[in-house]
Amino acid sequence: MKIISVVGARPNFMKIAPFIRAIETHNAASAGHIEHILVHTGQHYDDRMSRAFFEALSIPEAEINLEVGSGSHAEQVGQTMIAFEKVLLEEKPDWVVVVGDVNATLACSVTAKKLHIKVCHIEAGLRSGDIRMPEEVNRLVTDRLSDLLLVPDRLSIKNLEKEGAEAESIVFVGNIMIDTLESNRAKAAALSLNDILSGNSLDGQNAVDLEKGFALVTLHRPSNVDDKNILTAIVDFLANEVTSDMPIVWPVHPRTIKQLKKFGLWDVLSSNVNVVLLHPLGYHEMLRLNMASRIVLTDSGGLQEECTVLGSPCLTLRWNTERPITLKENGGVSVLVGNNIERIKAEYANTLKETAKPNRPELWDGKTAERCVKAILEHKA
Repeated sequence: MKIISVVGARPNFMKIAPFIRAIETHNAASAGHIEHILVHTGQHYDDRMSRAFFEALSIPEAEINLEVGSGSHAEQVGQTMIAFEKVLLEEKPDWVVVVGDVNATLACSVTAKKLHIKVCHIEAGLRSGDIRMPEEVNRLVTDRLSDLLLVPDRLSIKNLEKEGAEAESIVFVGNIMIDTLESNRAKAAALSLNDILSGNSLDGQNAVDLEKGFALVTLHRPSNVDDKNILTAIVDFLANEVTSDMPIVWPVHPRTIKQLKKFGLWDVLSSNVNVVLLHPLGYHEMLRLNMASRIVLTDSGGLQEECTVLGSPCLTLRWNTERPITLKENGGVSVLVGNNIERIKAEYANTLKETAKPNRPELWDGKTAERCVKAILEHKA
């Protein structure tokens, strides 16, 4: 059997690493050999956000890099389809495995199906209900086309059933990103917080005591960083109110750096002695910060999941989430606050009064990748 798996952006890297290891384990223990080819579309072209993750998670160098780079959604999808079609015609795989909801996920699933190649979607069935999100479009199209839908939770199964997916195409495997968390937890815990700050500082500020707790911030979504009024209100809250309670550590996405400087907000943050601005971090450094944080303010879906398992209180600066299992009402630790500053302030105050506890949803046990490989091998065409 020949499998081509595809990664396009940083969220994919944490999901593909355990899948590759599971294939290697299968090949070492079984007479049935799986030939695996990793294709990197190059959607994340920033070296800090790509190469560092491959090295940290021991992902082998991609056999094929499409080098698509930046561009509009249409440009990325179109260029990926053109380049990936050539790969498929040359390699003729039995399966194309896509993960998550980035543009590469959509582009490669469409291209594979047009060539009558079976598609497996890892992390299928997630829905935000917001069709304005490009990722939601990617999820809907990919799941509609996929032959095998590997879901992370039972809420995702219900989503697929409502949309008419065939029961035999759905397999509950758990959350593959937790495989990566569990296999890297000890390594992350051994890292020094001070070393992370001093080695990645954007503003020269690293003399901050984090031992008594800190707020971890990540923002990158256009809804939060592309509107001057919204971003200004968030920055004012962080710099003037959160820092009165605790220091802030903020690994800043390149898009967010650009917008902070464009709107004249960069100096507000960089001049604040209780705000530490960092370059985008490697997986272990980010996990270490999450493990030690007193509260997380983020618009990242992946961090919502990690916070649930780690027990880090999480304010999700979005109006919806494709990962509702991470929300408090479903046993998680996350609260949706959108970008309404009054709601953010209220939930921030409430969260500081509470003690969050780790929660491990069903099959979030670090063995999802094994179940993914098994599901592909046992799939009946």
